[in-house]
Amino acid sequence: MLNRLGDYIVLNQEKNRDLEYGVSNVKGISIKKIFIETKANLRNVSLRPYLVVKPKYFAYVSVTSRNGEKVSIAFNETKNTYLVSSSYISFSIKDINILLPEYLYIYFNRPEFDRIARFNSWGSARETFSWEDLCDLNIEIPSIKIQKKYVDVYNALTENQKAYENGLDDLKLVCDSYIENLKNSLPIQSIKKHIENSIEKNTDQIYSEAIGIGTEGFIPPKVESSKNTKNYNLVRYNYFIYNPSRINIGSIGLYKDTQIRICSPIYSVFRCLSKDLIPDYLFLWFKREDFKRYTSFKAVGSVRDNFPFILMQEVEIPIPSFKVQKSIVNIYKVYETRKEINEKLKQQIIEICPVLIKGAIQESKGVI
Repeated sequence: MLNRLGDYIVLNQEKNRDLEYGVSNVKGISIKKIFIETKANLRNVSLRPYLVVKPKYFAYVSVTSRNGEKVSIAFNETKNTYLVSSSYISFSIKDINILLPEYLYIYFNRPEFDRIARFNSWGSARETFSWEDLCDLNIEIPSIKIQKKYVDVYNALTENQKAYENGLDDLKLVCDSYIENLKNSLPIQSIKKHIENSIEKNTDQIYSEAIGIGTEGFIPPKVESSKNTKNYNLVRYNYFIYNPSRINIGSIGLYKDTQIRICSPIYSVFRCLSKDLIPDYLFLWFKREDFKRYTSFKAVGSVRDNFPFILMQEVEIPIPSFKVQKSIVNIYKVYETRKEINEKLKQQIIEICPVLIKGAIQESKGVI
């Protein structure tokens, strides 16, 4: 039997009028359907109009256009109270003896929900999935006993994943502490004599596969087959590529493929000259938040700040022995491998949500 969702949920309009909660409580919402640290600049911003999202409450961003065909909706499964922008929509379950919030969250995590929400989004400049649209959704609600059975399965999976993630955080802490100790135990020195700017161009246009660099790593830029790429830089194994105007937000990468590619001349390309400095070790320093702040401070320019290669040469880091560098790099490789496994575990949990909902509905109908 189909039920109108609006009969089981209630709009949350509680505001932070008394400023009971502060900046540390403010959250954003990801398309991965989780609360995340806000990217908004909250300096001199009043938090009074922000919505209070208590434990077991939901919040979502009604705008669905330009959002990867997904709805940014999250469930506060913690014991903490969050604040979200007043432009978001927040709600809770009317009666948890009829509909479990955890079960509804599993329902929201299905691709089917995203498709329905996008289909029912309306607007010209910005398409939105309104509160009324959400309430008009028809869903099948099994008995509480059946809901709990499948929620328990979901919780068991997420608890295992979080236990793995906690171990991952501990490993990251060890890695970061190791790096930090080097700053205090070794003298820092310029990397100038250890690196060399690459000026090798695609003069004969032998290579056609181009790459770019973003904050999340390498990206495939759109290069027309007919475009002249003679001025493009060649990128070889263990070469560094960075965007001089965006390195302050992490647009730098270490190329680890043996296939030679090309990149736009707007990027800077360089390599390690000396055997005394392992590229992977140097890259660990480039990925640190301290380095991002350093590049922001040192960047020069009028219309747009830039961090050219001449400034890159001035970067100073501690350079331990080859053996120590190698051990640090190996620890980080273990961390990166486990990080990838953790992301796969998260994806598997998302992929099992449709199976759980289907199983609950079929069981309620006596099919299984």
